[in-house]
Amino acid sequence: MNGQSTAAVRCKSVVKTYDTGGDKVVALGGIDLEIHMGELMMLVGPSGCGKTTLISVIAGILDQDSGSCEVFGEDMLHMRSNQKLKFRARNIGFVFQAYNLLPSLNAVENVSVPLIINGVKRQTAEYRAAKVLEQVGLGARGKSLPSQLSGGQQQRVAIARALVHDPKLIVCDEPTSALDHETGHTVMELLKDVALHDDRALVIVTHDSRIFGFADRIARMDDGHIDKVVDSSDKL
Repeated sequence: MNGQSTAAVRCKSVVKTYDTGGDKVVALGGIDLEIHMGELMMLVGPSGCGKTTLISVIAGILDQDSGSCEVFGEDMLHMRSNQKLKFRARNIGFVFQAYNLLPSLNAVENVSVPLIINGVKRQTAEYRAAKVLEQVGLGARGKSLPSQLSGGQQQRVAIARALVHDPKLIVCDEPTSALDHETGHTVMELLKDVALHDDRALVIVTHDSRIFGFADRIARMDDGHIDKVVDSSDKL
């Protein structure tokens, strides 16, 4: 962390339940969490403990049932749909576990999508997308379709897409789960170098203990709750 203590994300008593045909499953049972500017926070814990639900609430993909989740002082729960869309488009970049690249678009076109959503003209958007692809080491693969790229390269395209509109919060769901050790470390070094500045924050859901050392802090989740938050050098 770069010495900045301002909260990028502040969750208080966040509850989220799912209705599974008459039964309610509590995914988040009253989460309290702060993620600071300039910080890389990791969320760890067993499958089904609520990690992906929590980052989906933080990113405005899901609405919480109760409690508050402020991102840069705004709770998207109270926004209209178009306001939420604009807020997310300006402020949040999301790296999905399955990459979610559009198969019919090449790398440059995939990366330019957030800019086009934000109203940037296509030519300008694709120019900026190409520049970010250079940053992630894929400057020569801009015309390649996802099917022509390796898993590691697809992940880099997904990261470039998350960064291209210069968001202040980057949210990643298992960014190294399908990658070998070397590629996973390369991806994490890229995320830390490109994404982390005093005016940004990065939150990563992961099962991959090989990358814990990249975190500033690690929040251990279990059964919809956060058990503890520790520095990455401490034992979970």
